[in-house]
Order: sequence, then structure tokens, then C-alpha cells
Amino acid sequence: MTLLEENFLREIRRNSEVTDYMRYPPIGTFSVDCGPERVRRSGPESTGQNCHASSRHEFIARFPNEQTMRVTFLGTSGAIPSTTRNPSALLVEREGDRLLFDCGEGTQRQMMRFRTGFDVEHVFLSHLHGDHVLGLTGLLQTWDFHERERPVAIHSPAGTRGQVEQLVSVSGGRPTYPVRITQVTAGDVVLNHEEYEVRAVAVDHRTRAVGYALVEDERRGRFDREKAEQELGIPPGPKYSKLHGGTPVEHDGRTIQPEEVVGPARPGRRFVYTGDTRPTEGVIEAAEDADLLVHDGTFIEEHSERARQTAHSTAREAATVANEAGAKRLAITHISTRYSGSAWRLESELQESFTGERGLVAEDGTQLKIPYPESDREFERTDHGE
Repeated sequence: MTLLEENFLREIRRNSEVTDYMRYPPIGTFSVDCGPERVRRSGPESTGQNCHASSRHEFIARFPNEQTMRVTFLGTSGAIPSTTRNPSALLVEREGDRLLFDCGEGTQRQMMRFRTGFDVEHVFLSHLHGDHVLGLTGLLQTWDFHERERPVAIHSPAGTRGQVEQLVSVSGGRPTYPVRITQVTAGDVVLNHEEYEVRAVAVDHRTRAVGYALVEDERRGRFDREKAEQELGIPPGPKYSKLHGGTPVEHDGRTIQPEEVVGPARPGRRFVYTGDTRPTEGVIEAAEDADLLVHDGTFIEEHSERARQTAHSTAREAATVANEAGAKRLAITHISTRYSGSAWRLESELQESFTGERGLVAEDGTQLKIPYPESDREFERTDHGE
């Protein structure tokens, strides 16, 4: 195993290995240069070389079980926190990348508590209400205390730059590391990664607001090793990775085309986070066939009028949106404190209404592992303390 591979594996396994949660960057990161929105990263043991697409694909082919998409709910309360629920924040980890969606008060402590690590390069704000952003200033300051040098990008709805600038500099000055603020509107590709995009989604709230969809690219088809080895006589080696990467190879006097041993392209995963919203067609479109939709589910149907007044959704409305979108799984969040001790009421309403594979009411510390669509792996839920 190369040093790059060892570093990549250690990065993925950091939660069980790193006890100093404030260490920055986490153990075993690697350098990567994958486009204008990617910042080169190098950990203490890095080779300092770029992780080009070819070496990355070879690594993934050799370690397919290490590919993960994990969603950690850092805060699931409505506008007011409770003793068991923090204000809104959610972190998505995808093969070493960490993307933070909203950053309510106390988010950095939740990151320590739930062992997510602090190595975040992109923060996606759904809107600028306090329960979604008041943890940002402290998190930026903590990064500064720990001598962060790498840039961080903060994405927020169009027309909110001034408010974000105030959050960044409220403690008396800007951080010593670069902070880039981008304003986004529904339909924008906010982050263009080599293997996925993060797109802004149209939502309906009482202020400038967007949701976000993480949409993975199609993946290469499965490599038929048995056919390559037994029927075509190609021994294991570099020709396998070339064929799987789409390059024909010469063997025994003939040209072997990739499609002879590589199956059809496989779909990637789709994750959608709405932030605060009423049911809206924009979310239905963005969440079509989503592997996981995280939707505002502040109220039960009994309080549907209050939901309309405050531009939120009920659990049943969230389920209806998910059903119309054909989402496989639905998690509701932003739970009103009026249901402290009785979240089962939301759960009951959700289960009665949602027709997909799995519906749940998220709690602080809930972690969800999202498998690939064709995978035989199960969708996993782990709650804090389990």
C-alpha cells in the first residue's frame, strides 16, 4: 500500500483514531487538486503530490468498501434550542471531504461531541436567521486560534453578503486565513467537484433562502475481472486499471475495448438539504429519486396553520414532498420545542404518510450512512450513545 493510500484510509477512519478533536488538519489527509473549487490539502505525512484522477480511481477500485457518504445531524431544533436539541447544523462527509450545512449556535461543540473533525472547507448557509448562523463566528475564531492557513468558502443566498461579512468580523477583525464569501441563487452550481456538484435549490421561507443538493456524477461500470482473466487471458495488473478507466489495451495481438469488460455506468447518490421551507415544487424537482432528503418538519399537522404563518412545514407535508419526488429516504429536522418529550407525534405522522424506504425524525448526533443505489449495503442509522 502506498503512502497516499495509507493516508486516505487513515483520514476515513479518523473518528476511531483521533482523540484530539481540535487537531488541525486531521491525521492522514492527502493533497488533492481537482478543479477551481478544490483547495489543495496536505497533512503532516503527505507526499505533497497532487491526487490526480487516475490514481484516485485506482485507489477506489482497490478499496471499494471505503467509499462512504455520512450525514451527521449537529443540531435539529427549531428556532429555540432545548436541552436535547441544538440549533440547526448538519455535516456531510464524503470520501474525506466535509461539507457543513448551516451553523447554528454551538455547532463547533457539537462537532467535538459527535467526532466529526473540523476539517471543513465549505460552509453552505440556507439563510441568515440566527438559529442557522450564530455558531459561525465562533467556529471561524477557533480555526484562527489553531493557526488555520487554508481558505474557507462560505456560500449564502444572494443579497446576504453584508450580513455574512458582519458575522465574519464581529469579534473585531477578519481571520488571518482567507475567507471567501459567495452569493448563490436557485439553480447555481455552488461547488463543482471532480466527482459531484453542490447545487442551490429553490425553497420558500420568509427571507432570502436556498436549499442545497449534493449530486454525484455517474460512476464507471463494474469491472468484470472473471471475463478479463479467464475469457480474454489478461492477467491482473496495470491493464485492468486502464480498461476500467476507459482506455483500450493491446493483448495477444488484439485490441481490447473497455466495454468488453466494463459494465454500464452506475448512478451516483443524491442528497438534498432544504433548510427552512414550506413545501415547494423546487424541492420536489431537486429531490427526484434522492437517496436522502432532509426536509423541514417543524410541526405536526395539528399545527399546520402555525407552519403556514412561519413558513415552515409539517411532518406530513415533508412526507408529501418526498413522496412526490420519489425520494428513497426522508429525515425531518428543525423540530419545534413544543414537542420536547413528544417527538413520537412527528414520528407517527411521518410513518403514516411517507411511502419510501425509510422515514425518521433526526436527533442531535444521528448519523446516517448512505449507500450507493445499486449497493447491497444497508442504509445505516446510528444515534449518539449507541
